[in-house]
Amino acid sequence: MSVVSIPIINKNYQMGCEDGQESRLIELGVMVDTRAREIAAKIGPLPENQLLATLCIVLADEIKARGGNGTGCIDETVLEEILERIKQIKKKL
Repeated sequence: MSVVSIPIINKNYQMGCEDGQESRLIELGVMVDTRAREIAAKIGPLPENQLLATLCIVLADEIKARGGNGTGCIDETVLEEILERIKQIKKKL
């Protein structure tokens, strides 16, 4: 198992992945960082946990709007459960 440092808005997050998947994880990290920066630019600075919760909601919404992840791998029921949990977390923030 490998560990990769993924920067999201100037903070590094250590993420584990299978050997050989490092470049894929870095690529996904760049996509997440880019989206997080776009959100921060639109709504201004937020506490880290609120930014990450907002980012999760935005990304989940984008996945849902596309009908899953494009490969049919996300079960609609599971996605609804994830979205509901994100909403609960956001309310607590």
